[in-house]
Amino acid sequence: MAHYKLYCIGASGNSYKVALYLNCAGLDWEPVGIDFAGGVQRDADWRGENNAMGEVPVLEVAGTRMSQSGAILTWLAEATGHYAPTPEERYEALRWILFDNHKFTNNYAIHRFQKSFMAQPPHPAVLAFMRTRVEASHAIVEKHLGERPFMLGERPTIADFSLAGYVFYPPEETGFDIAAEYPAIDAWRKRLASLKGWKPPYEMMPFGSDLRITAVSVAPGSSRGQ
Repeated sequence: MAHYKLYCIGASGNSYKVALYLNCAGLDWEPVGIDFAGGVQRDADWRGENNAMGEVPVLEVAGTRMSQSGAILTWLAEATGHYAPTPEERYEALRWILFDNHKFTNNYAIHRFQKSFMAQPPHPAVLAFMRTRVEASHAIVEKHLGERPFMLGERPTIADFSLAGYVFYPPEETGFDIAAEYPAIDAWRKRLASLKGWKPPYEMMPFGSDLRITAVSVAPGSSRGQ
């Protein structure tokens, strides 16, 4: 039995952040798929046992389960030492993880969700609005990565794994061609992809790649996960 279990789905970039970290760190882990399309995350028993927030990823270790990708990455770095920021970098890492969850990943994930996983096509104005938000947050990261190889400097840390959540999904799914539109982010992606243990999301978490939701799946109480 693996030391770490990650409850996740292949379509969840927030799950991928943690899966990618675990694999690149060489830790003993296994992905555990959930029936997200079937709405299991809204079930009261599932929430009581796994995550009251109704989200993935959920990391299980030694009988304890924790949620929220940023918190999980921070805990893993402190517990294992892999890809940990130095004490001097700790708050800079936190700053970027918070920016990622609030802006970089959040905007990109919502745009992708609206574009590819809704039962009905979104209103063009909604998608256009989300696109402008993606462009704004990506412009910040593009400029930042144009001046350094990784988010905090010369080596990858949990800040990089946090921002990497959705950048490896295909352009036809996300609606963005990162290679063409954001050369610095693309170069950073390639540096991450050269790490031992890197795999793309649907290979790393081989379930849920055909996720298509129904209207009930976006009812109050449903969630994409963090």
